[in-house]
Parts: sequence; structure tokens; C-alpha cells
Amino acid sequence: MNTQLFHILAAALLCISLLNAPAAEAKKKKTALPTAAAIDIPAESHRRINLWSPGTTPNSTGMTVSDSIVNHRIWRAGEPRLYVYEPVVEERTGTAVIIIPGGGYVKQAYEVSGISMAKWFNTMGVTAFILLHRLPNQPDVVDGSIAPTQDAQRAIRLVRSRAAEFGIDPNKIGVMGTSAGGHVCACVSTITDDLSAIGDSLDAVSFRPDYAILVSPVISMADSITHRVSRDCLLGPNAKDEAKRVQFSMDRQVSRQNPPTLLIHAADDPAVGVMNSVSMFAALQRHGAKNASLHVFPFGKHSIALRRQPGSTALWTTIAEEWMKETGILKQ
Repeated sequence: MNTQLFHILAAALLCISLLNAPAAEAKKKKTALPTAAAIDIPAESHRRINLWSPGTTPNSTGMTVSDSIVNHRIWRAGEPRLYVYEPVVEERTGTAVIIIPGGGYVKQAYEVSGISMAKWFNTMGVTAFILLHRLPNQPDVVDGSIAPTQDAQRAIRLVRSRAAEFGIDPNKIGVMGTSAGGHVCACVSTITDDLSAIGDSLDAVSFRPDYAILVSPVISMADSITHRVSRDCLLGPNAKDEAKRVQFSMDRQVSRQNPPTLLIHAADDPAVGVMNSVSMFAALQRHGAKNASLHVFPFGKHSIALRRQPGSTALWTTIAEEWMKETGILKQ
């Protein structure tokens, strides 16, 4: 067996094993698998907005799939969508954020890196939207590598087109993501190709975010620093293709037009190495992108969240809020 064939088979076996992961996790924790009639994530009656009208989803095989939700994680999104979390009217600042939960491109941890983050943003007067996007290994997707970015572009367009409805400034709509969700945020902040055009009125609306907050993000596809599970699941059989690796290494695609970006990482992260954030920050600086900021904490591993953070890592939320204020994204 030649080396290229071996790598293709290895990538295929990895994705097959990850497709079976929801069943394995459900069995381990004695949780029933969801059926086709599975209810929404526990979004506490927050408004749901589907990204695509029936029959218009780009990059689709036409297959109908249902959600797969196990243990507070979504492993397959039948309908890519947003959930709306709004602060009380008196506290709204006009700033908005689209939150993209991470999960190695095989799932999205929508509670700890979605719902919790949305509620935190609400305390700052920021209107938050949680994005559940298609995952690369879904059987209804033609090209898995671009599906998450397509959904993120569409989400930004949709929110911006309805800015008046939500009481937000169309020029203060950002993205925030953790881990692989951070990679989706980096992609939608960096990629200039319109991947989400479908010939409707939203095609005329900008899909570029006005700022980005990346927490422990996957950035590079290079062997030396990448998170291999995320890369292999995103690129699938093309995981060894150097051109594809460069295409989806966002530190290799940065331009002066990248929006203000805040990078948060722990130096002891054993999963997504800190050099992902360092490399992205260096690229932003090298290309003259405005208002980029990098904060590396000594501890925190791959678990930077809102609570139970070690030492100075607990300050990351304060740093994020102050950065938003000093860059003019959030009202002082």
C-alpha cells in the first residue's frame, strides 16, 4: 500500500469512528440517542432562526438529516441555525456577537461554549446569537471543508440584514469562538471569497464580521502546531494535501482587511498549542491589521471558560470587555 492511499484510508477511518461517537458516548453515559423528532437544544425558549429556506442550502447533497444531540453536544445539525439571546432593552449597547461553539469539527459544545457565553455577553449589553453550523462529516454535505464557513457567512448576513429588528448597529457585529469554533471565526474573518451566495437578497449584505474574539483557537493546519483531529475532520481525505492545508491555515491567509481580533490562549494547552494564537497574531501584525491583541496565560489548558479558571486566567473576561471598549466596539 502506498503512503498516499494509507493516509486517505486513515482519514476515512477516523471520520467513520467519529460519526459513531455519539452512540458510544450515549452508551457510556446511559443516555438515549435522539430520534428524528428530537427537540431543540435547551435554549430556554430563545428565538430560533434557520439560516436557509428549504431547498436553498448551498453545498448540499439534497439529503434530509435530523439533529443528533447527546450530552449537551450537537453532533449533526439537520438545519443550521441561530439562537437569539438578548439583553434587557435598557441595557442594550447596539453591539452584537455571533458565538460559534467548538468541538473539534465533530460536534459543538453548545452549553459551555455557547449558552454560557451568550449570557455573559448579555451582561455587557451585547446581543448574542449562538450558531449551530453543519459539520464537515455530515452526509448531507458535498464539501465538508467549506460548510461551516458558509453557514457562518450566512449567519452574519442574516443578523446584519435584521439589525433594526434586533436593535443593533450593523457595523458592530462580531464573532466569538473557542477551539474549532475559533477556526470558523478566523475563516469568516479572513476568507474573502463569497461561499454563501445563493441568489437571494442577502447576497448584497456583507458577510465580514466587525471584530473577532478567538479563545484557544485552531488556526494552522501545519503538522508542527495543528490540532490533528480538527484538521483531519475538516479536510477529510484532503488532510495531507499541502494546498488544502495552506488554504485553511488562517495565519497564511491574513490581510490588512482582517477585523480587530482578540486572541486568548493558555501556554499549557495540550490540545491546541498556543503557537496557533501566536502565529495568527504575528500574521495580523505583519500585514498591518488594526487593533489585534494577544493574551497568553501560563495556565488554563484547553479549558478556558467563564468559571473555575486558575490564577490570572480568570482575568480573560475582563480583558475581553476592556478590549471591546478601547477599540470602540462596545460603549464605554
